Amino acid sequence: MFGSADRPVNDVNTIRSYAPGSPDRRPLEEELSRLRAATDEVPLVIGGRELRTGNVAEVRCPDDRSVVLARAHLAGKEELERAVEGALAARERWTRADWADRVAVFQRAATLLAGPRRIRNIAAIMLNHSKNPYEAEIDLAELVDFWNFNTYFARQVYEIQPSQYPGETNRFDWRPLEGFVVAIPPFNFYSIGGNLPTAPAIVGNVSIWKPARAVIWSNYEIYKVLVEAGLPPGVINFVPFSSADAPVLLDHPALAGVHFTGSYASLVQIWKRVGEHIESYRNFPRIVGETGGKDFVFMHPSADVRGTVVNLIRGAFEYQGQKCSACSRAYVPESRWPEVERMLKAEVPKVTMGRVDDLGNLMGAVIDEASFENIARYLDFARTNPRDYSFVVGGETDRTKGWFVRPTVIRTTDPRGKLISEEIFGPVLTVYVYPDAKYDETLALCDATSPYALTGSVFGQDRYEVRRAEELLRWSAGNFYINDKPTGAIVGRQPFGGARHSGTNDKAGSILNVMRWLSPRNIKETAVLPDDWKRPFMG
Repeated sequence: MFGSADRPVNDVNTIRSYAPGSPDRRPLEEELSRLRAATDEVPLVIGGRELRTGNVAEVRCPDDRSVVLARAHLAGKEELERAVEGALAARERWTRADWADRVAVFQRAATLLAGPRRIRNIAAIMLNHSKNPYEAEIDLAELVDFWNFNTYFARQVYEIQPSQYPGETNRFDWRPLEGFVVAIPPFNFYSIGGNLPTAPAIVGNVSIWKPARAVIWSNYEIYKVLVEAGLPPGVINFVPFSSADAPVLLDHPALAGVHFTGSYASLVQIWKRVGEHIESYRNFPRIVGETGGKDFVFMHPSADVRGTVVNLIRGAFEYQGQKCSACSRAYVPESRWPEVERMLKAEVPKVTMGRVDDLGNLMGAVIDEASFENIARYLDFARTNPRDYSFVVGGETDRTKGWFVRPTVIRTTDPRGKLISEEIFGPVLTVYVYPDAKYDETLALCDATSPYALTGSVFGQDRYEVRRAEELLRWSAGNFYINDKPTGAIVGRQPFGGARHSGTNDKAGSILNVMRWLSPRNIKETAVLPDDWKRPFMG
């Protein structure tokens, strides 16, 4: 048995600060400078072999779009068909491998990523995702945790066995799924990029990995670590491709599952495609999806004002608000709003923004032009509707060299309006100020305003009222926080996922997610055979 002593630990002391004078700062600065000046080539990798198609996508640095970080080859329909063949060819041997041999690959990868490959990958995350060193550190640490915890959860699953009875032996054969898994991660988290193809692989599945177009380069750095750790050819195939060619995979009879994180609309499209072809599959495909959020902070009059504001700033503006868990709406009582407003006006303009290799900046750029223009449309909508919206602070944008949006706080008088109900995915916080006497009614309004149910927070010192919020907001968030921002879930400690339009809530970073990639077979063995077919009641 594997006891609690074997459980991995998220050691916060391993998160490096890169503070001035620290031993890690100069190596990071040197690596940032070197990578910014170079342009890598990223091939496809199918069945362990590198392929170059000549159909190349440029991966650019969001804070300076003149910088080409990599040129990545894209797969077409022919390469996707070869990827399926490569995955299925590797499947037989990988599914029969001892679980300890599979686990060893990912534990070694975790050790490599946390150690000798750390600085290069931190620099790649910073430049490709436009993250500051702290955000890059926690992103890399999360992937290390995914690999360590998912291997631990796999061992736990294999120990789950049925009840026994005299004269028979019963056991589960924890089989992987029959076919291949398509992994489709988003741009915003390097850790999700690495987790979606590997979580199924840890328990014996084979994967086809479609990295997000904007971050193919950083995701390829993950793949190189896996190969160095001993990942056998074909188990995970690294295949960037256009979404228009997705039917090659989604319509294939051997499709066993889809591991997805992205937009609600994209997950719906995938689900419909699978539904249309349901009779053609060998098995019913598993769909595990996490989509968006319109995540809230709800402030009770008893809350600590400064602590709430600090969490609003961190939760709304770190990584430019490009987290599915980012705080994008807040409910503030009238009695506390003047103090909250003063503090926001004083503190938000101090938030520094610019190139991520300037380690004095908290914020970088949003990921690309499409994201920039989407956020700008919401800001323009607020400006053209002054009756419903007023800018508390921010609202400026700059596309001169990169895709920069200043942290913005907007107050609304419409508690069901566009900015407080729709996912913006940028550094825009919309605040609704509610009458103190309408606490319960406003909690109900918070629950009903958005179709999402991913994360949310309540701040308050009155324990009875905090519990009241917890009860009334029970269905509004899959990850709920008390006196903390709604971001920063840690693998194993706050398993992540939401319901409603936020996804299937299969809780990445928990045993629940690992079990979704397994199909148990029950085996019964009888000790002694009967010598007569008659039953006792027959005499």
